[in-house]
Amino acid sequence: MRIEEDRQRAAPAATPLSVVPLPGVRADGRPSLPYAPATGSAPSWPEPKPIEATLPAVAPFDPELLPPVLRDYVFDVAERQQSPADFVAVAALCGLSAVVGNKVRIRPKQHDDWEIVPNLWGALIGAPSMMKTPAAKSALCSIYAIEAGLRKEWESAQREADMEDTLSSLDAKEAKKRAEKALKAGDRDEAKRLLNEASGGGDRNEVPCPRLVVNDATVEKLGELLNENPRGLLLVRDELPGFLAKLESEEFQSDRAFYLEAFNGDGQFTYDRIGRGTVHIENATLSIIGGVQPSRIAPLVRGAMSGRSDDGLIQRLQLSVWPDPVSEWKYTDRRPSAEAREKYEEAFRRLHDFSSKIEEPAVFGFSAVAQDMFKTWMTEIQTEARSGKLPTVMESHLLKMPKTICSIALIFHLLDGGEGPVTAEAAARAFDWADYLRTHANRLYSAGSTMAESGAKLILERRAQLPEKFTARDIQRKAWAGIADRDAVADAIDMLVSHGYCREELSAASPAGGRPTVSYIWNPRIKSEG
Repeated sequence: MRIEEDRQRAAPAATPLSVVPLPGVRADGRPSLPYAPATGSAPSWPEPKPIEATLPAVAPFDPELLPPVLRDYVFDVAERQQSPADFVAVAALCGLSAVVGNKVRIRPKQHDDWEIVPNLWGALIGAPSMMKTPAAKSALCSIYAIEAGLRKEWESAQREADMEDTLSSLDAKEAKKRAEKALKAGDRDEAKRLLNEASGGGDRNEVPCPRLVVNDATVEKLGELLNENPRGLLLVRDELPGFLAKLESEEFQSDRAFYLEAFNGDGQFTYDRIGRGTVHIENATLSIIGGVQPSRIAPLVRGAMSGRSDDGLIQRLQLSVWPDPVSEWKYTDRRPSAEAREKYEEAFRRLHDFSSKIEEPAVFGFSAVAQDMFKTWMTEIQTEARSGKLPTVMESHLLKMPKTICSIALIFHLLDGGEGPVTAEAAARAFDWADYLRTHANRLYSAGSTMAESGAKLILERRAQLPEKFTARDIQRKAWAGIADRDAVADAIDMLVSHGYCREELSAASPAGGRPTVSYIWNPRIKSEG
């Protein structure tokens, strides 16, 4: 089941921009006789070097990563939509983790009291054409169906309760009449008994509508929903960047603290607001899934790598997948597999029913064989993470991986029947996920370092929209995706200069003594776009 060999696929090579030689200049940039620059003239332009913005290769999604009860449906959807199976599979796991919630847990060590709640955070990274939203929608159809069923049951119960309230009101009127009669007859005790009997112990408590999924809510409202649904919730965001970018601002740092805590799934959180007062969340259990474009995730990764926002929020998106686009699109028009969907929906319903019947959290451990497998894997990953040879963001990512992999192992075990300790088969499949996810983590964190290359290529493509002599400010005003902030623009320009596509030109200082303006001019050797 190991998929190590898939990581070795070579990334596609970048295609260099075409250039045309200047008169009197060789293709390699050196002057050819009889050309010679005049004394004091500007130096000759070099031939631009190719800008390569390549990403590390990732392992393709192996069908063996999924148990059969999920596999057929995931690949049925991927084939019909012509989308990567990665997207469907990751969204499915996040949905299942929300269905299980904090009612079922795993203790990875044999004697330790370390418990893991199997909530999962995932991100589907890809261009708009890669069908992220349809894939997630198809994967989450079962959890939406369960929620719709719960809502119908709640509405029916509410109608029944309303009728009971009406009947109670009529009973109260009748009892009041009988109490008046008793009082007139001088039997005050009987009148009190009749009124007390009709009161029914006061108004009934309102039962909130059960929820499994939330799309957009303030932290305060989300806290209330979590108290009403203590098993936990799934936050589904069609576009994650807006949500993550909001948490970057100073204004929402308390919200960020809440989400950092909610990743663990077994923590508590208390917030105090003037309008809502003090709200204590007993179980801050939240799973997250959403889509994001590469150009939008890169600045967030860059912030984590630079230390500007390195509190581990990005690293909590453990199920981040950035697959290659489907290379060969094929027109597909056939009926969905009814058998595959039925098995898939049954798996969700079975896990939901199982966790709904549990009063106190059920705690699973590993079988003897699985325990040895976990010990070996845990030793390897902790040794690597603490070796000091990895970037800080990757260290943090690896140190959070045990929670994710143990959660996946537990979910697979429950899908296989869920009796007794977590089996070696479920554990082995989860460790294969660790190998697979590691390749996608490598690609994710390389986005921070390849951002300059991507920004430089974008400026080159759109250079006709800039003045003949342009400044960094001219580019920043365009607010092009991925290079909208000052640091990103500066890095992209540095890349263009170092590769010979443009040159810095310093203007004279102003008479008032102001700092000279730094402008840039393009290498005339770059082939005109027409």
